Amino acid sequence: QVQLVESGGGLVQPGGSLRLSCVASGSISSMFKMGWYRQAPGKQRELVALVFRGGVTNYADSVKGRFTISRDNAKNTMYLQMNSLRPEDTGVYYCNGGSSPEYWGQGTQVTVSS
Repeated sequence: QVQLVESGGGLVQPGGSLRLSCVASGSISSMFKMGWYRQAPGKQRELVALVFRGGVTNYADSVKGRFTISRDNAKNTMYLQMNSLRPEDTGVYYCNGGSSPEYWGQGTQVTVSS
């Protein structure tokens, strides 16, 4: 059983930056795919970005060019660097990893507001 713990959320003004971290209690090197998802109030959870074991990444169109996902297998940590934040980026951000079993963190709140 692996636990994922997110951190780094908070309140930021439009145009600002935040860096989210997701620390795993066990090894992530065997996780073929890891990702960040977010859920805005009243909306369904949506994919933000994926990073695969070989370093290949994939992004939602809404965050391309502004967000960067990465993973450090040696530190059992995944990151999401978020720049040029917009109010519509507000939501709870969750990290996800593994499959069968699949693991989720508890989420970290990101609020973009002036």
